[in-house]
Amino acid sequence: MTDPADAGRRVDEGFVPLLRQVPGFVAYYWVDAGGGVMVSTSVFEDRSGADESVRRAADFVRDTLGPLLPNPPQVTAGQVVAAG
Repeated sequence: MTDPADAGRRVDEGFVPLLRQVPGFVAYYWVDAGGGVMVSTSVFEDRSGADESVRRAADFVRDTLGPLLPNPPQVTAGQVVAAG
């Protein structure tokens, strides 16, 4: 990420409101891991909500974050098997 602060602002103002509209939305986190690396985690009640969030994320990244990304994002999905 070439400008983590700008990316965070764009995600907070533009993407988070989109995710909150997806059925089954529970939580979303955007983390600055340092060194230009950003990590996001979405939590949904079911797989269909998670799949919809990936579609919305792809559109948002293409339309809004693309200029800030030197590399394409990686998407990983899975089921929660432990929580605290």
